[in-house]
Amino acid sequence: MIALEVRNLHKRYGSHVAVDDVSFTVEEGEIFGIIGPNGAGKTTTVESVAGLRTPDSGSISVLGLDPIKDRAQVRERLGVQLQESSFPDAIKVAEALELYSSFYRNPVDWRELMELLGLTGKRNTRYKALSGGQKQRLSIALALVGNPKVAILDELTTGLDPQARRDTWSLIEQVRDTGVTILLVTHFMDEAERLSDRIAVIDGGRVAALDTPAGLIARSSVVQQVRFRVGQPLDKSVLAELPDVTGVEITGDRWLVTGRGQLLSSVAGALARAQVVAEDLRVEQRNLDDAFVAFTGRAPESPEPLQEG
Repeated sequence: MIALEVRNLHKRYGSHVAVDDVSFTVEEGEIFGIIGPNGAGKTTTVESVAGLRTPDSGSISVLGLDPIKDRAQVRERLGVQLQESSFPDAIKVAEALELYSSFYRNPVDWRELMELLGLTGKRNTRYKALSGGQKQRLSIALALVGNPKVAILDELTTGLDPQARRDTWSLIEQVRDTGVTILLVTHFMDEAERLSDRIAVIDGGRVAALDTPAGLIARSSVVQQVRFRVGQPLDKSVLAELPDVTGVEITGDRWLVTGRGQLLSSVAGALARAQVVAEDLRVEQRNLDDAFVAFTGRAPESPEPLQEG
């Protein structure tokens, strides 16, 4: 069943087209990732889904509701954690969670949520005294306290240390397992690949590609690479003349063979016939970073420096 549907979304700011005919659907219980370069239209898209921006044209459905026309009903069903979230400096963690909890008819227990996100020890700490990572965790907690059916998470773990990032991933997977649909915007390719059931690559305000993480990686290139070392003489032609091989690079005793098809078995067979033993033989695995570059022509931007807490 479809939880979110975006059709031909278009949004312009003056002469700048931020979102240009974006369309996608998100199934109930799915984690749907959105990745793309800075300024690609990701945040404008999710803010439109949240009802914070009014599209110039196109349509958006959140659980069958229009986020602009049915704002109050959508707010009861939608949790939002945005990239730029801020709260009054003097408010304490527990006060913020209790306050936000009061906005909803059927909230989760905010004390349990505070514990899950590692904020119990900071319950009486004022917002201005929190570290960047702690502020991020509080933002996530406030997005989930209303017991939403759909949650938008924009830059979910920016500012968190590596262990806190992985703990947050586990939490989000637990939330998804309860049936919550999640729209995830991230600059972290490992995060998108780990969490997302499907991913939309947005570039220049358009959807450049949409598939599962494995599907995007497979579509980004059919090139394979095999690396190994040899401790005995080997004529380059033994490998270069194989049908599946497109290139051979030799640096000292280190070999890099590039090709397609059954490259690994072709190389292994040729080495065996030449009675050459390969050491440290490994296949270079493609990842989502490679797919990002293939579909956008740019490497993913470096995330903000990690902060303690």
